[in-house]
Amino acid sequence: MTVERLFATLIYSRRVAGAGRLGPPLLRECRQLRLDDAAGRRWSAKSYPGGYTSYGSVCRMHRLSPTFAALERAIDPHVVAFARALELDLTGRALAMTDCWVNIMPRGTAHGLHLHPLATISGTFYLKTPRGCAALKLEDPRLERMMAAPPRRPGASRANRPWVQIAAAAGSVVLFESWLRHEVPANPAGERISISFNYGWF
Repeated sequence: MTVERLFATLIYSRRVAGAGRLGPPLLRECRQLRLDDAAGRRWSAKSYPGGYTSYGSVCRMHRLSPTFAALERAIDPHVVAFARALELDLTGRALAMTDCWVNIMPRGTAHGLHLHPLATISGTFYLKTPRGCAALKLEDPRLERMMAAPPRRPGASRANRPWVQIAAAAGSVVLFESWLRHEVPANPAGERISISFNYGWF
């Protein structure tokens, strides 16, 4: 008998070259943006309780800040490598960053289950990740169709679990296809700061 592994969900995670140099100025700009972005703070009070995100106000930071544009250039090769692993046919155009925003999660802040519509590849670059801070939690995309499935064994491999968590590590980027639902559970540690983004092809 042959057992094949089909319809894989690939996740890319790697440290970004130059992260040590990029980190401090990015961290300063993220904190300054929180102070300056009154519209973002109002949006966050309703949609991101306890934390701050510029998603609803300033979501194209790579076009506004040279520091964020430098981050875009540092992330681009990782997106190319991930697209190659996915065997995407990008004939005729390249993937390009379309959105880029800041997330600041104090203790107790959570980011509910969601996906990124109208994007191709999404991801997060981690700037500040205190010990024990919340991980990125990914959902098996088939989960809603498993009406009669028994639970998985406690020692099931990561490939067979309904949920998998990817630890947040400062200086690293995590990439996934934008249709994959994900969340960040309530942060049990100190302030967690990240920059999220989308790449589009259409």
